[in-house]
Amino acid sequence: MTTREQSPATDKEVTAQQGTKSDSGEIRCRDIFKWFGTSLIIESLDLDIAPKEFVCVVGPSGCGKTTLLRMIAGLTDIDNGTIEIGGTRVDDPLPTVAVVFQQFGLFPWKTVLKNVALPLRAAGIKKDEALQRAREAIELVGLKDSDTKYPSQLSGGMKQRAGLARALAIRPEVILLDEPFAAVDAQTREILQEELLNLWGRHKQTAVFITHSIDEAITLADRVVVMGARPGRIVKEIPIPIERPRTVASVRRNPLYAPLREEIWDLLRTPDSTAKGQ
Repeated sequence: MTTREQSPATDKEVTAQQGTKSDSGEIRCRDIFKWFGTSLIIESLDLDIAPKEFVCVVGPSGCGKTTLLRMIAGLTDIDNGTIEIGGTRVDDPLPTVAVVFQQFGLFPWKTVLKNVALPLRAAGIKKDEALQRAREAIELVGLKDSDTKYPSQLSGGMKQRAGLARALAIRPEVILLDEPFAAVDAQTREILQEELLNLWGRHKQTAVFITHSIDEAITLADRVVVMGARPGRIVKEIPIPIERPRTVASVRRNPLYAPLREEIWDLLRTPDSTAKGQ
């Protein structure tokens, strides 16, 4: 899969990475429709996500997973229906929401420290405080010795850690992750999964994670939302009753893992499974 790490984030995407405190991280999607031209991408989608819940969304390519996440982030317009976060209707990016993109979104001419501090400065936070919070987030994701490096000097895994640090630095109520580990090798992907599990366990933001990987979804999620083929709609919502804290190895060893994986795989390979709960 290709990446676009040399393409800096747009102003709207930077705004989506700004965070402040809110009363609740609850997400409510009601009767969502989305068209691209004359093509219906998402049809009559309803979804509730509780505060501090970790939800993974899986589905075939083109089913609207990323489009749904971008609508929750306020980066893509909703053609019909409503999305609310913490009781606030989403029409534009909210300051309570952070986004981690697959393509990293790092500015190649800025150091790791300045990339991580960028959304804080855009939110009007004073330079010294922004840099301090950026340093804390960089240390949290294990990049303490790389804060003066530029993106071209980082591996794929390190770039994604920088993107995650940027999201965590703003202390959001909701964090949205669009296949953030898809562009790294398998070993790095599992390391990043475990780091994310540890970070989420410490901070417990509401998390929505888009992935094509069933294994990744089971490892990370409290609940897996399975979407059917276009037009995208929810086929089934599957709770993951595997105790936390988790590691990749402990999830694979759990006796619930194999039947959960088989259930999700059966739903994904059945093209006519389009009704929620079937």
